[in-house]
Amino acid sequence: MLSGPTLLAALNAAAFLLCVAFLAYVVMIIVPYLRHRPGEPGDAAAFDWHLLIPALDEQYVIEATVVELRRSFPDAHLWVVDDASADRTPAIVQRLATELADVHVVTRELPEARQGKGPALNAGYRAIAAFVGDEVDSDRVIVGVVDADARLDPACCSIVAGDGCFGDPAVGAVQIEVRVTDHLDAPGGPLSELQRDSMLIRLQDLEFAGPIAGMQLLRRKVDSVGMGGNGQFSRLSVLREIGGPEAEPWHGALLEDFELGIHVLLAGHRNEYCHDTWVAQEGLKSLRPLLRQRSRWSQGSMQCIRYLWPVMRSMKVSTAGALEIAYFLCLPWLQLIGGLVYSGVTAVALYYLATSPGGFMGWFRGGAWGILPLFLLFGLAPFMIWGPIHKRRNAPNLSWPQAFATAAVNVGYTYFHHLAVWWAFIRLVASRHDWKKTERLVPRLAHGPLPGFARRLAGGFSTRGSFARRRPTVALRPAVASPYQSQLQSVYPAAALAAPADESPRPVLVTGRFARRTTITAPTVSVSTREET
Repeated sequence: MLSGPTLLAALNAAAFLLCVAFLAYVVMIIVPYLRHRPGEPGDAAAFDWHLLIPALDEQYVIEATVVELRRSFPDAHLWVVDDASADRTPAIVQRLATELADVHVVTRELPEARQGKGPALNAGYRAIAAFVGDEVDSDRVIVGVVDADARLDPACCSIVAGDGCFGDPAVGAVQIEVRVTDHLDAPGGPLSELQRDSMLIRLQDLEFAGPIAGMQLLRRKVDSVGMGGNGQFSRLSVLREIGGPEAEPWHGALLEDFELGIHVLLAGHRNEYCHDTWVAQEGLKSLRPLLRQRSRWSQGSMQCIRYLWPVMRSMKVSTAGALEIAYFLCLPWLQLIGGLVYSGVTAVALYYLATSPGGFMGWFRGGAWGILPLFLLFGLAPFMIWGPIHKRRNAPNLSWPQAFATAAVNVGYTYFHHLAVWWAFIRLVASRHDWKKTERLVPRLAHGPLPGFARRLAGGFSTRGSFARRRPTVALRPAVASPYQSQLQSVYPAAALAAPADESPRPVLVTGRFARRTTITAPTVSVSTREET
């Protein structure tokens, strides 16, 4: 039987080997991250663009998103998939389909609705496929997925059309960089006021723009790029191929984005990651919704373990790519095992601390001293290093004290994610597979021909009483001109910017523009569109 000091030394050696392996992986993702150089943009006009916006109870954010996408991408078709929302989302998006060209509404109804993001995206895909038809070259039709609270880089389509992305016929899908901020509509752009974000928001932005982006850049080297839920783009031809006769390219896992990427690879196409453009999304402002969101992602990863054998035996996936995908698929299970192992190690260490002669100093001198440098080098450094890197590469408007504070708190933030893995495991065992939707903590805006958001951006009016529980009193006063004023007026006529007499969501009469409404039917959906005549 091993003596106490021998057992402690063996545990230290095992921990050291594990930490070296982890540190090597961190170095592998940092090197391509720091060496990345932007590529050349392409010709966006060479493709037809369709943007899918799944929406479930998104009354606070959906209108601003659609207005901004319509302004930034005037040639794209916008498809809002209303997944049986119980709030004002249906009325808002139906009005937008009337007011704006090429805005379509895909309406899902219970009991088919509210089955998860994947089924909602499938409904949108079927509507796009029916709208496009079979005569169009579907290789040139690009379908993007944008969250209801997202802001896309206005140069996104041109960059994604470049030779490194859809300019290469072998590329079937592209994932762009994801950014997180609480100031999506800042006058200087979504990424102009990162220094004003809370610590939790900054940590989420660091996570997406730092380690996750680094992992994607590493995956580019081994052809195993994964898709994300926001800012993913796919060729319609590829979606048709992997959707099959059921017309369901998204196959139902809670991590439907990663699952889609797996199917693209198994079909023999290449996934690409584009670090040169971005999609910005609203950050989560408290730990509980963050834990709920990450538990859904972890549970989705666990569900995708069924793809391990198909990936490993596929001749269309490179050996290095298959090994990287296998690591990702096994990661949540390794985290569960690691949580048990490290808890046991901690318990053994505490036992010998309590029973060692000489108390703490005797325990420390007896071999436990090696824990401290290991913890500093492997337990802190791999997480803290991203703070300065994030400031230099992604967030120059952060101060250095903010960068180092974010780096320090990032250690606890990273370990916090282990709670999400255990929550996901409990849900998996309990056979709970419902979509844990992220709630919007946004004050209500006055509604009318335009939301209070758009009126403020237009520079004409501002509102008060937004937090009132009852019908808010709207106070109109001149506001400082916004840089978005001319851009919004190019989308909405001046008449539409007038203050509403009440909140009722009614269509706006637009002088000189006539519209007729049509309906396209697809399985389980109805699609409202607006055609110019």
